[in-house]
Amino acid sequence: MKEFKKNQNEPSPLSHTLAPKSAAILLAAGESSRMGQLKATLPWQGSPMLEHQIRSLFDGGVDEIIVVLGHQKDLLLPMLQQYKSVTPIYNQNYLSGKTTSIKCGLSKIKEMDTGCILLLNVDQPRSSTTIKTLLQHHQSSQALVTIPSFNGKGGHPIIFDITLLEELLHIEEASQGVKSVVNKNQSKLQKIPVSSEEVLWDLNTPDEYRCASDKSRAWSP
Repeated sequence: MKEFKKNQNEPSPLSHTLAPKSAAILLAAGESSRMGQLKATLPWQGSPMLEHQIRSLFDGGVDEIIVVLGHQKDLLLPMLQQYKSVTPIYNQNYLSGKTTSIKCGLSKIKEMDTGCILLLNVDQPRSSTTIKTLLQHHQSSQALVTIPSFNGKGGHPIIFDITLLEELLHIEEASQGVKSVVNKNQSKLQKIPVSSEEVLWDLNTPDEYRCASDKSRAWSP
């Protein structure tokens, strides 16, 4: 895996240990229609993509993970039982769009003690290094929104301060969903430049999956 560019505002290693708890919402409710098979079960670095994402989030410093399920939920549930700090939740309205799954996950966030919310799709495989770096930058700053960028283009995951929870709970598909909250809080947004294009990966088709998988293997030691 390529390393991040050195940032002059690199957070202190102590900043993460002193930071409030963090929670992630991992979206795994979609039908995977363009991929032709369930993306959460596709192999990624030796394990199903869903399990890879969970391990990367925990290894990167996330304390709690909410996994939003929908299509073929009974196939995915057994993968989650081994993780103590993973909460599965079923979005019965998953066919109505991604926004419904985000709001479903956010409904559980309200019950948790957390300082920030990391939002990621199961088909956006990320390394624990990516997660850790973004979390540390977010938790050591005054930003309400943290976004990684590669060559000037914004990527994922996006991290939101917990103070934006109510705004996030009111997002709608018709008003661009999460993007509407990002746009409204531009003055409190930070973009973290990274040297790895993985922050742009959004694997919707077999060709996108094969290309990203080949690159990931090439970067591995």
